[in-house]
Amino acid sequence: MPSSIFIVSIVFLLISLLVSGILKRKFSSYSKIPLQSGLSGREIAEKMLRESGIYDVKVTSVNGFLSDHYNPLTKTVNLSPEVYEGRSVSAAAVAAHECGHAVQHADGYQWLMMRSKLVPVVQFSSGIVQWVLLAGVFLIKMFPALLLGGIVLFAITTIFSLITLPVEFDASKRALAWLNRTGITTPQEYPKAKDALKWAATTYVVAALASVATLLQYLSIYNNRSR
Repeated sequence: MPSSIFIVSIVFLLISLLVSGILKRKFSSYSKIPLQSGLSGREIAEKMLRESGIYDVKVTSVNGFLSDHYNPLTKTVNLSPEVYEGRSVSAAAVAAHECGHAVQHADGYQWLMMRSKLVPVVQFSSGIVQWVLLAGVFLIKMFPALLLGGIVLFAITTIFSLITLPVEFDASKRALAWLNRTGITTPQEYPKAKDALKWAATTYVVAALASVATLLQYLSIYNNRSR
């Protein structure tokens, strides 16, 4: 692997680890702050879905730390045990955020629809892209098309990362607006919920920037192949 790509990978890996560490500390801290409303993550999710006119989405519990996600195929809001059973600021923020995705789905939010359509392609490309790129770099003199094919596959994952940004930011915006409007979080709790979601979104920003930077590095290698 060329040194430039290695350096870019290391830099963004360190940034990612730093942001991830801050995120975990934030959620650990906010998970110890009980909500004055006393509602659990499950109750908050179900309440937000009902008040948004959504009755065909189920709230379930899944294993893992920060494994929370919305599945548009099964129409399920999947919450980690800490969020599903938790009655804290972090549980409220995460539960509402994932329901924000369900609201996006119900509204036909274009960026979510676009991301969902790319999922099968990204699942395929992400499984082979690193091997294709690696082979393409080493065989660039004989088979430049191989590297170009890897770049196209990597570009798809980069586009997916970029599309994810408005999806995540919008879900947080919907969640925070609802938490504030309904009084689920008090004026003292709301800034903490907002801060938790801000750091969660930052992880997606770092991933997208890393993907763009790496893609540009591979494009540079391809463009300089004849030198």
